Amino acid sequence: MIDRDIKSVLDTFVSQYNCINFIENDPISIPHKFTSKEDIEIAGFISAILAWGNRKAIIKSAKQLMSWMDNSPFDFISNANKNDLKLFYNFKYRTFNGIDCVHFIESLQNIYMKHGGLQSVFEQGYKKDNSIKTSISNFREVFFENNHETRTEKHIANTLKNSAAKRINMYLRWMVRTDKNEVDFGIWKGIPTKDLMMPLDVHSGTVAREFGLLKRKQNDWKAVEELTNILRQFDPNDPVKYDFALFGIGVNR
Repeated sequence: MIDRDIKSVLDTFVSQYNCINFIENDPISIPHKFTSKEDIEIAGFISAILAWGNRKAIIKSAKQLMSWMDNSPFDFISNANKNDLKLFYNFKYRTFNGIDCVHFIESLQNIYMKHGGLQSVFEQGYKKDNSIKTSISNFREVFFENNHETRTEKHIANTLKNSAAKRINMYLRWMVRTDKNEVDFGIWKGIPTKDLMMPLDVHSGTVAREFGLLKRKQNDWKAVEELTNILRQFDPNDPVKYDFALFGIGVNR
């Protein structure tokens, strides 16, 4: 049963935070610097993967990587050789180091050269059973099909092991969700917005529990399903728009 009062409060905060002003201080500002589809999705993916911790630090690190890619991420990914990658061994953001960074670039090269790009990999996984959980697990399998160090695997969530996959779900929101306020891009059409899952983190999880929208104590995939199913009662076609409200309330208390 829908709690109209809670829905009204959340809708108000969606209107407050799902606006152009949100972009400036959020990692989504990085892909907004680009206009071509491939540049947007690559810049968005890299920014989303780095998106934990202080938002200013996230944006600074993502900008550094874009600069090292000559601010042309798709062209760089398409043409970079071993010599071009040497600089990236110097990269470090929290536990994401140079070894991880180089593998990410090589894996993106493989995805665009052999699998049709990021959109194709995520959408092929989704089509297996019309689920985001499978979309993410399929992407993870493809992403790590090249030789890599085991340590790098921690940077791509494993939904088959009940991970909440906050950063990947956020990335999918950016790419899939059509947004009249032009915060999210809506450039991937093969996954319906209604099937997106909430990017659950400490902020949104805490606020969701305070509102009584989430009973599960752990921030894991089961909690993502529980919260998203509740939010689908508020808006069946666009449940993840409430990410703006829950995250915004939590981070701007």
